[in-house]
Amino acid sequence: MPLSRRHFLEAVGRAGGYAALFATMQGMGLMAPARAYAGTPNLPAGSGAGVKVAILGGGIAGLVCAYELGKAGYEVVVLEALDRPGGRSWTLRSGDRVRQIGRPDQVVDWEAGPQRYFNAGPGRIPQSHRAILGYCREFGLPLEVMVNTNRAAKLDFNGRVVANRQAVNDTRGVFTELLGKAIDKGALDQELTGLDKERLLAFLGEYGALDARRLYAGADRAGLVAEPGGFLQAPVKGAPLRLSDMMQAGFWGVSLVFDEMLEMQATMLQPVGGMDRIAHALHARVKPAVRFGAVIDQIRRRDAGVRIVFTQGGREQALDADYAICTLPLKALGKIPADVSDATRAAIAAPSYVQATKLAWETRRFWEQDDAQYGGLGWTDQPNQTVWYPSGGLGEDRGVLVGAYALDFIGEDGASQFAGMSAAKRAEVSRRVIERFHPGRGVELAKPITVSWGQTEYAGGVGANWTQAQRQAEYVHLCKPDGPVYFAGEHMSYLNGWQEGSVLSAHDVVRQLHVRTRKA
Repeated sequence: MPLSRRHFLEAVGRAGGYAALFATMQGMGLMAPARAYAGTPNLPAGSGAGVKVAILGGGIAGLVCAYELGKAGYEVVVLEALDRPGGRSWTLRSGDRVRQIGRPDQVVDWEAGPQRYFNAGPGRIPQSHRAILGYCREFGLPLEVMVNTNRAAKLDFNGRVVANRQAVNDTRGVFTELLGKAIDKGALDQELTGLDKERLLAFLGEYGALDARRLYAGADRAGLVAEPGGFLQAPVKGAPLRLSDMMQAGFWGVSLVFDEMLEMQATMLQPVGGMDRIAHALHARVKPAVRFGAVIDQIRRRDAGVRIVFTQGGREQALDADYAICTLPLKALGKIPADVSDATRAAIAAPSYVQATKLAWETRRFWEQDDAQYGGLGWTDQPNQTVWYPSGGLGEDRGVLVGAYALDFIGEDGASQFAGMSAAKRAEVSRRVIERFHPGRGVELAKPITVSWGQTEYAGGVGANWTQAQRQAEYVHLCKPDGPVYFAGEHMSYLNGWQEGSVLSAHDVVRQLHVRTRKA
């Protein structure tokens, strides 16, 4: 029976997880094509005078709305439940407290220093995310390379640990050998002329590092068991993985094609000193308009405008405005009584939220000092899924190692499994995997801190996950205002979970609102 597109995508999701499914849908043209970047709204100065806007949520989307509207003269008030800006763009440093729903508080007890931080939320910026990078440039925030892919990083699948370079190059070698054999047996005679076959075989020899017999016997680029040195110290190749090794270990999947995904590159970008530098730079420019500790209780219609009922400092208060922009995660927004239509209420409840859990250690930078590995991601089929090596502070003696980022990279429900563990159990799993990658170094890991976004108040998860059917119905509905109430945030974009999605949705709402107020 032929395999339907839906069943094929379900199989990809089960085998490779959320990231593999996302990449496959992009390749099949099922994700919306990116629009040309239109730039910031650039509203005329003073054009918003006399219009008051309540902005619910002080994350990236809310702060961008406040910044752009404020420049145009709108009166803006940002209500944020937390005591800090940024929302899910959250960077932890020494002395910070981590509160998780139904779990004991944690306090970061690391040495203070410019590189002793943990990006509990976003930790990388693709080079194509021009809107968020534009704000970094506008605010003078220095950037540095974030090493997303490192061929020296390790993979651990089914108990077998190899370097990324070996898994990638041995896979390529084995596959090209199989293709070469198929060509020799005439399997592609209908597609290729004799000259084309010769050219393809020559290319395969170089691409897959095949020998004169067109067999793969290993390659220097897959790694060495003895490094080249002075005098008589010649390099020695290691034994290659064979097809049976790969099948048993299951090295294939997102770990070998991660930097081929549209939003991933081998080298990405990060603000020097922590991702929250962006949120704090935005907040500094709208600071008088932001009220922290303001928990939204109700969203009500009032005449032609809105009334926002909120609690701050234990006292119930009300804010009247002409318009409201809701940037709260939909999971949080859905819990708030609001005067919106039934269709809007259904749209708010529609998407699921992707779960993600991170864990970080303070430790000696043994991966650099002992193993000559600088940055990159290690991958495993264990519940912690990835080990994320820092790209900042290279060469320092000690630092912060992200020993887990579980986001269903490796299969269905993996992130939920890790999120369900106690903090101690998460640390145990992470330490065990790092010990496999770096034998004898697991004991050096200290003072773990862990954040699970499904257990973080007002978040609900790391990002919205709309189905294709929902994109055509509920999502489109939320792209339009419900009376004086507008919606923005990463969930109102095709870049879910990315700061860029938050920024672009904020820009769209600002333009929508401005057109409306000019017609009024």
